[in-house]
Amino acid sequence: MMDGYRKGWALRYLREAKAELEAARKMPYMAPSLVAESIRKARNAVYYSLGEPAFIELIVREASERTHEIRDPVLKCLVDIETAVQSLTQMQDLDGEKVLKKADDLVQLATDIVETLTDEKTRE
Repeated sequence: MMDGYRKGWALRYLREAKAELEAARKMPYMAPSLVAESIRKARNAVYYSLGEPAFIELIVREASERTHEIRDPVLKCLVDIETAVQSLTQMQDLDGEKVLKKADDLVQLATDIVETLTDEKTRE
């Protein structure tokens, strides 16, 4: 079970990730920085919903540096999320619509994870 502190932060980061992604759609001139913040906050929401974010981040970083296949499905998902965050922050200037779509997919994945772990539905 998750404590109220982490649950609150997970839900807050998720709300902010969605708001920043929506702002990126409305203000294309600010989209690169807003998308970057949105996907980082989505990742942080997932980390808070799983436990101590610094600890989760360390585990994910160590797992992503290994050369062998990751067998744990949760850890593999977290590594994939981190890879997507890194990839999206580097490709922001290439294709705005493509980046927005991928960021939207990542925020939706984070929403599904956080809602499942917190047993709370967030507003769309």
